[in-house]
Amino acid sequence: MKKYKAFAKVNIFLKITGVRGEYHEIVSRFMRVENLYDELSFVKKEMTDAKANEFKIIGDFSCKTEQNTIFKAYFALKEFTQSQKLEELMQTYAIEVEKNIPAFAGLGGGSSDAATYLKMCNNVLNLGLSLNELALIGLKVGADVPFFIYGYSSANVSGIGEVVEEFEEELLKIETYTPKIEISTPRVYKVYREDFFAPIDGFETQRLKETCSVNILKNMSADEANDLFKPALQEYKELKEHYKHGYFFSGSGSSFFRVID
Repeated sequence: MKKYKAFAKVNIFLKITGVRGEYHEIVSRFMRVENLYDELSFVKKEMTDAKANEFKIIGDFSCKTEQNTIFKAYFALKEFTQSQKLEELMQTYAIEVEKNIPAFAGLGGGSSDAATYLKMCNNVLNLGLSLNELALIGLKVGADVPFFIYGYSSANVSGIGEVVEEFEEELLKIETYTPKIEISTPRVYKVYREDFFAPIDGFETQRLKETCSVNILKNMSADEANDLFKPALQEYKELKEHYKHGYFFSGSGSSFFRVID
């Protein structure tokens, strides 16, 4: 059975532009990490220990099936399409994930898995959904899912993640480093709002959106590029031991990254 790649991403920059209810609005440059990906495939249930009516995910996950982004993506897709074929597919097949992207890392592994699963189902079942429709479904699963649906190598992402605009530039070779620290994204945002709240204005937003990633990384420090770095350091003091000069912080962490030649 064909294997589908679910690539990681890093945030070249991540700045807060405001709030929308309990959510923070952002502007960020997402870039695909070409050498880091999970692999997803459908596996006949008769080759596993799965029961016929059980939604089965095979892979190295610490969460329950109901909390897994792939299960949430299945539920959102089923709700949107009301497809009997989708239910039959998941009664016959399990979804197997070869997990390489660390969890709780700011690399988008869960979102990428969910997006890849949605695209797999769309292809295999000939559902005929457009990328825009898949992105709307994906947004119900997580704010980062639409970026992975569109499959851009680099994009400006804004709003709460639903606005994805391709940014044409050379894909950089990126090396990631992930300390074994489980970071809670909601906690980091909470600390940001309480102690570091300073949204950027529209002029700065536009400047960042127009600047190529190489120049962003050349001219900004880790904390200037990512508004969540200082709140994460304050909440998870052990992060400081892992930060090395020349590295940048992805999302709410705990991953660091740098460009390699």
